[in-house]
Amino acid sequence: MPRNRALLYVLEKHYPEWRDMTIHESSPSPVGASATLKRKCANYIASQYFSSQTLGEIIDGYRNENLASQTFSDASFDLVITQDVLEHVYEPAKVFQEIARTLKPGGAHVFNLPLVNKHRATQVWALPAPDGEPRFIYEPEYHGNPIDHRGSPVTMHWGFDIVKHIRDACDLETTIEYIDELAMGIRAECIEVLVTRKPLA
Repeated sequence: MPRNRALLYVLEKHYPEWRDMTIHESSPSPVGASATLKRKCANYIASQYFSSQTLGEIIDGYRNENLASQTFSDASFDLVITQDVLEHVYEPAKVFQEIARTLKPGGAHVFNLPLVNKHRATQVWALPAPDGEPRFIYEPEYHGNPIDHRGSPVTMHWGFDIVKHIRDACDLETTIEYIDELAMGIRAECIEVLVTRKPLA
């Protein structure tokens, strides 16, 4: 899985001590990079969002957290990891703000997502209807979800301007890294890994 390898490559490159850090991963997969993080990081917390359950509770081994309104204290984590998550949120600005709030000074959000719009402007793809179901603006689109057989609705088609969206939301800077290392099995579409850093001061 090239995208998993790319994320771990970036972690090792910028945060080689990640095994000793406090990490929150939202909506992890049971395999791939998520399984590696869980196995090798002693201070790893995984969360999923169970909308009908109380936030902050442990459900099926996961902490129940809404990325846009988290129960974690300020400055809780050295690293926040999300993999193919942010194309499924309805309030991305609030998500960026909450992730920034929960990062320790000097911490980072390391993540991937399909930047399908590339140099074109980001598009909102779906909005929430009053009943909580998605109201698609364009063609309905779903991706797999490890805790919901219906899948997750695609709500955003992100472009490279995600860097500006993050800056506008939480005043943090983001870099986009594209890794093309065939010898390591890292070559695919949408292989970018993004790193949003919170300053030490």
